[in-house]
Amino acid sequence: MTAPGLTAQAVADLVGGRLLGDGGVVLRGVGPLDRAGLEALSFAVSERYAAELRETSAGAVLLPERLAEAPAGSRARIVVADPYDALARAIRAMFPAKPPVAGVDPTVRLGSGCSLGTEVTLGPFVVLGAGVRLGDRCRVAEGVSLGDDVVVGEDTVIGPRVVCYAGTRIGSRVVLKAGAVIGGDGFGYLSGASGHTRIPHVGGCVLEDEVEIGSNSTVDRGSVDDTVIGRGSKLDNLVHVGHNVRIGERCLLMAGVGVAGSTRVGDGVILAGHVGVTDHLTIGTGARVAAKSAVFGDVEPGVSVSGHPARPHRQFLRAQAALYRLAPIISEVERLAAGGGHRAGG
Repeated sequence: MTAPGLTAQAVADLVGGRLLGDGGVVLRGVGPLDRAGLEALSFAVSERYAAELRETSAGAVLLPERLAEAPAGSRARIVVADPYDALARAIRAMFPAKPPVAGVDPTVRLGSGCSLGTEVTLGPFVVLGAGVRLGDRCRVAEGVSLGDDVVVGEDTVIGPRVVCYAGTRIGSRVVLKAGAVIGGDGFGYLSGASGHTRIPHVGGCVLEDEVEIGSNSTVDRGSVDDTVIGRGSKLDNLVHVGHNVRIGERCLLMAGVGVAGSTRVGDGVILAGHVGVTDHLTIGTGARVAAKSAVFGDVEPGVSVSGHPARPHRQFLRAQAALYRLAPIISEVERLAAGGGHRAGG
């Protein structure tokens, strides 16, 4: 994407940085050090990127104080406390969001008793069930289906082909990305000799304020209790949250995470990519679970775990180190067995 342009000096003023070099260079885009052009803003966060920094063709680079005097190929350097934060602020200024055009497409179908707030946008082929309530400035993209009695707060953005089943409650400033499915029945059955009988799901599904749900992610409704995603939590693409799960505030669930039914996840928890969590567990506040881990037991607050099964991270690393040392031991045992049990030179 190309922006109208900001000077390096304007970016430095915006992010509260210290400018070194040519403040007049115009920046119209962003990019990584190794691919940024003369009109691009880039960034470096550590000495690991020293070679790329030295060779970059970027117009300006955001740097931490410890890299302020490092050799750089850019025409300008902007020294900041946190390059990531500064980059995000610069991007928002360079690429401001276009204000939505409010209105209801003529193909929209509204159920009886729907209530629309002010400046609501409904795209083509949106279907709203009976009693749906949308807050002010909601934006609903094409092909969205909201079931009966769904409630949506203010300034929420619902992407293309999202489905929210009946009774789902969505807070304000929520983002639902394309293809997300919210409030469908969970995977609950009674198994017997004659087969599997579905358990009715009469609980709800609640997404609190400022939650984000990634593309093609699913959050099931509860069976007898609500499924709840706490305020400010962010779910990546392809995440599944089972029935009756309660996820706390400000959690991060990365791509491919699956959380089975009735598990409780505390505030500020991070579940990295492809983590699997079994049912009826408690993951304590501030816990961290490393990518590809399988959680079969409760995790204490503030603890970092990894592995299959997940265990405290240091314990997992020691176990892995011991496993790697087994290979030469096994080779020696096999050699001894083949030689009749006598060591070489013995």
